Order: sequence, then C-alpha cells, then structure tokens
Amino acid sequence: MRVAADEAVTVSFTVNGRPATVQVAPRVTLSDALRDHLGLTGTHIGCEHGVCGMCTVIVDGDAARACLLLACQLEGSEIITVEGLGKPDDLHPLQASFSDHHALQCGFCTPGMLMSSYDLLKHKPGISAEDLPDQMSGVLCRCTGYRHIMDAVADVSESYPGGIPGPRNCGHAALLPRTSTGGGSAGDGGHEIAAAEGPKEIHVPQSEPTVTIDVASEVAASVDELWVVIDDTERMARCLPGAELVDDFGDDKYLGRIQVALGPVKLSFVGDIHVTERDPDSHSLRALAEANDPSGGTVQGVVQLEIDPSGEGSIINAHAEMHMTGRIAQFGRSLADDVSNDMFNQFTAALDATARGEEPEVGGAPPSAVKMATRLVLARARALVQRIKRKE
Repeated sequence: MRVAADEAVTVSFTVNGRPATVQVAPRVTLSDALRDHLGLTGTHIGCEHGVCGMCTVIVDGDAARACLLLACQLEGSEIITVEGLGKPDDLHPLQASFSDHHALQCGFCTPGMLMSSYDLLKHKPGISAEDLPDQMSGVLCRCTGYRHIMDAVADVSESYPGGIPGPRNCGHAALLPRTSTGGGSAGDGGHEIAAAEGPKEIHVPQSEPTVTIDVASEVAASVDELWVVIDDTERMARCLPGAELVDDFGDDKYLGRIQVALGPVKLSFVGDIHVTERDPDSHSLRALAEANDPSGGTVQGVVQLEIDPSGEGSIINAHAEMHMTGRIAQFGRSLADDVSNDMFNQFTAALDATARGEEPEVGGAPPSAVKMATRLVLARARALVQRIKRKE
C-alpha cells in the first residue's frame, strides 16, 4: 500500500474484544491511535523510543511497544490494553495484587507493568520470584518501586502456577472512534455505532451516588405542552446536550449515546436506557440508565422528571442520582456535580423551547466547555451573593 503524506488510512482491528475502525495518517503510532482516536488513555506514553515500556500492550498474543508500531500496520490484529484487563467491580488478579502490595505509587508505569507481567505469566506460568527482576526489566519505574511490584507479580505467579486467568473486560460492542489530530475518525466522528444485540438488564448500585442532581426550573410552556415532548422519547433526548438515541428496542427500552466535553477531557458514553415509569396523570417519568465509554468509565443512574403547573407556565422538577467511575469521576465530586447540574439546566431550557415550538440551542452537539465554564462561574457568583444577602 502506498499512501500520500496528507492522506488517511482506514484501519480495522479488535481492541479488548471489540471491533474498532479508525482513520489515521500513516505516521500515527498505535499508542496515539489508542489514546487519541479511541479514548483508551490507559496506555501511557513515556520515551516514545521503545525503551521505557510504559506503552506496552498485547498484540496478537504477545507484548509489544505501542509507540514503535504504526496503526496502519495492524489491520486485522487483536489488541489488548490495560482497560481490557479488568474493571472496577471485577479486577484482574494482577490489578488486585498491585493494590494489595502497594505497587502503584504514582501510577505512570502501572499499565506497562501490568501488561508486561500479564504477558510474562501467560508465557511462563509459575516463574520464580528470583527470575522476576530480570524478566520484568523491560519496563522502567521512575518511583523506583520495583520491590512492591515484584512482590505483587510473584504473589500472582504463586497463586496461578498453571497459568494466569485471561482478561476480564473484553466485550463485543464496537468501540467508537472520535475525531482527533493526525487523521480523522471513521464513521463521521464516531456517530456510526454497530447494531446492538438487544436491551440489557440495568443494575444501579445501592451505594451513595457520585453526584445527586436536583433542578427545579420555572418555564413558560404549559404542563400539557411539556408532556407532549416528554412522552416522545426521541424528541426528549434531543433536548439533552450531546445526547442521541441510537436504537429503539421497544417496551420503552433504548440504546443511546451522550458526549461530554470539558476542556481536554472528551468522553463518549454508549449504553442502555429503560423508561420504567411514564405517568400522564401525574406528568412524571422515571428512567434507568447505564453506559460505558471506550476508556473503561461507567455511568449508572436513576433519573426522575415531574412537571407541576405554575401560573401560566410550569415547573420542571428533575432529580437524578448518578454513579460514575473512570475519567468523568476524576473531575472531582464538586466539579462533576456542577457539570451535571448545568447539563440538566440546559435540558430543561431546551425542553421548554421545544414544547413552545422553538428550536432548542443544544441539539445533538456536546456542551461547549467555554460556555459551561462561564455558566458555572456565574452560578457560583449568584450563589455567593445569595449567601451574603441571607447573612445580612
């Protein structure tokens, strides 16, 4: 294949058991394709010369340096990254052992150490602790935390002398590419999603939610006008910033996607939505949602809407309890709370506009980071002024 410097190559491979297709410039490395085009940022980049081992992944069954491979070389390959090794509620034995032995430290070398040790224990099960320092020398730890790392790997080697268990977070749903530097993404920015097998059972944790949202917005539209929109799930979904319905399974069960962007952090969640209650008499709706993004993050939640009359208009009461893991949870509870509440405020404003026959501002585009930041600053300022007034 001959490709001009300014052309892009479409490459299809399997990542963590999931089919993925990206459009990349011929110079784009596998590490950049995983991070920038598929959002799998668990693969860390260190020296970019194949020396430090931070970017180690499994390619067609063997450990490989992702910074030394061009993505266009990997058509049809099977790749496993650290995201495929395990998940928060089902850690791989290596991940659990790293935690138990305090082998993480700053965490920068951890993905490379995990993938390198997985490859080692897969090909040399039962390797002795004495041989580990030499066999694991291909990944450098800048914290010099080798002793704890060797202890963690030795523990797993002793526990599984017959061979290490396989990855625990490899599925079949397609990974969604996204537009980034060095070549666009396949599927027009990732809007094409492979057909889903069908609705899945949604399980919302009973623990304390990461974020609780309570929004009460007074709007001009009447209760009946708003209910016409809420009773049409597709129209209602278009009112939520960055959201779209992908598939309708019937029985008020759907596959949806929502994009979230805040500065350099851009996430795309795909998952199931189930409207469990829709009462036209009380003008209330309850829905469960569970979605994942390609980097391994999850969002699970319960959303409740209720509309009450208020003068000539209405009050939209929105309550949601969201459980988050991954990069979106790393925003911090306060910021995640602000961002979530801002998105719901945009949702109620768009719902009002749609009900009154106007074109909502949000559409299917993800929320603007600049506009969101401006609104958050103004909201904080208004809250501060209100607190001062209450004290006076």
